[in-house]
Amino acid sequence: MNVQPIYSSRIFKKGLEFAADNSSLFIATLSLGLSTIARPVSIMLTPKTDKENKKYACTKSLASSAVGYGVMLTASLPLSKAVKGIDKNPEKYLKQSTIKALKAGEKTLNLSKRYAFATQLFKLGLGFIIAVPKSILTCALIPPFMSKVFSKKQDKEISFTGGTEKLSRILGKIIDTNAVKKLSEKMAGTNYEQHIISLTDALATAAFIHQTSKSKKIEQNRKTALIYNAGISTALCIAGGYVLKSITDKQANKFIDNFTKANKNSPKLEKYIEGIRVARPALILGGLYYILIPLISTFMADRIDRRKNYDSIKNPEISA
Repeated sequence: MNVQPIYSSRIFKKGLEFAADNSSLFIATLSLGLSTIARPVSIMLTPKTDKENKKYACTKSLASSAVGYGVMLTASLPLSKAVKGIDKNPEKYLKQSTIKALKAGEKTLNLSKRYAFATQLFKLGLGFIIAVPKSILTCALIPPFMSKVFSKKQDKEISFTGGTEKLSRILGKIIDTNAVKKLSEKMAGTNYEQHIISLTDALATAAFIHQTSKSKKIEQNRKTALIYNAGISTALCIAGGYVLKSITDKQANKFIDNFTKANKNSPKLEKYIEGIRVARPALILGGLYYILIPLISTFMADRIDRRKNYDSIKNPEISA
């Protein structure tokens, strides 16, 4: 297969810029596409599984993606603009000592891996910050989605207006701290993108499970399957993601080397590489979570639910 054209593709490069500049929204957009098409299809094709459990699993996927994208779109746009403000004029927002520490010998700040890590702390970390409120909203939306999800859905347009100058200054002050500078020095060369995405998924799932168990609107006899489905999906996704990452490291590094050679004169080369580092774990985890794992988790959750219901009928004191 000839992949040469992708190295010079404008659309591909724009996608990489988007992934680098607005990481959390890139992940939310990818999730939106996969969760509204691939995951529901995968769930509904799960063999020998209760139809209602499959419907709840589909609804959870759709509700999660809708809430996640809406919240992320609203929150990430001003953050992305604020970070870009620092990118364009770092001297205005950062101390000279910070710029020197983050440059670490590079010609410009934007070429520095340390600076890339410091800014990705905000761009990727945003997903971690909103994980709990997103999960609470997801759980709350499951009952109304159940009555509408297989018919008509209404889209809401979300917009954001307001300046980002103040936010750029706030982010600059945070980056100026010794803690961020030391963390950037330590973590710049690691697989931090996947670590942050995985931690975000784990936190979101834990919050969703907690809310589901407390919910009075979700049918009690459907909670077990829904909870186990979410937990199994996330556990398999995170574990599988690290395994696939290690297996594909050689091919990924070769791709980056070839891409670098093809774009060695581009002033945005480091931005593209940063985008690849964000997009890669997002695509790996997205493919696992929304396509492969739903078949496994829906089937396993249904079996656990059936077993628990059987035990409750056989031994009524268990459910007492």
